[in-house]
Amino acid sequence: MSPQATASGPSTAFNLRTFDLNLLKVFDEVMAERNLTRAAARLALTQPAVSNALRRLREALGDELLTRKGRALEPTSRALELWPAVRDVMRGLQTSLAPSVFDPATADDLFVLAMADATAAELMPGLVEVLGREAPGVSLRVLPLTTRDPRKLLDTELADMAIGHFPAALADLTARAQMGETLSFLHHRLFQGDYVCVMREGHPFANGPLSLARYCNARHMLVSFSGHAFGFVDESLALLGKKRRVVLTVNQFFTAGKVVANSDLLTVLPRHFINVTGFADQLVQRELPFEVPPIQVDAIWHHRKDASSAHAWLRAKVLALADKAFPA
Repeated sequence: MSPQATASGPSTAFNLRTFDLNLLKVFDEVMAERNLTRAAARLALTQPAVSNALRRLREALGDELLTRKGRALEPTSRALELWPAVRDVMRGLQTSLAPSVFDPATADDLFVLAMADATAAELMPGLVEVLGREAPGVSLRVLPLTTRDPRKLLDTELADMAIGHFPAALADLTARAQMGETLSFLHHRLFQGDYVCVMREGHPFANGPLSLARYCNARHMLVSFSGHAFGFVDESLALLGKKRRVVLTVNQFFTAGKVVANSDLLTVLPRHFINVTGFADQLVQRELPFEVPPIQVDAIWHHRKDASSAHAWLRAKVLALADKAFPA
């Protein structure tokens, strides 16, 4: 008798020749949806059929794969390890056997983009106009960035593309490329800008240049996607043996601009964002009295999306809009 699979490890009875590859399609959809009902709908199966397929896969692999946590399904570490390979295989088969050609006029795709509000304020109006004119059935969903490294978000396909300032992630990709590694992510520079100090109209520091002493003695607001009250400005000040007092941390540039317009706090914002706030006349910008790195905004996406004609169309539109909004 063949050994039985257990929840403690892979089944010793696993045999690819007798393995039902359809189970991988079910696994892919359940991992994407984290919900049996939605996965069943996408697969055109009943929920009991999906549950049965998942049970068979658990038995074959000797792992629970997904466990229920409230209303959602939470993948095990084994499932998270398997999914990227399974998804790549499924996408590769789809592309090879039934390559699709994206027709924007008839498409009903949903694209999920992750970006900060400052970038969305520049790009989304133009992208919505493009959709209305060229792709009326296509929808967009914009997620707020909560990290400077969006690779996990892209790897799990919670987003189709991330747009933002990702210096550490891109440095890591460059280093891996130089070592000859095959990269899982691709990227394209959209634009480069700079940061300025922003304060309200009529602020005591609004007249004349801003000195380093005045800057350090002021009360500050920090925009931090992670929530940490220490950012690149604080790193630059530390190199000078200086520090500032951050009394408020927020995770949106728009919120920062609005608070500054109605207080004596100082904040640092991308220069390009100020004109799209809708209240630029209430703000005064001053050059920072010390050097900070430029803001380099890149689009980054997973390599499995690169061959998709739909994703290629999206990339082309985003790049064209960035070139228009931020001419070199």
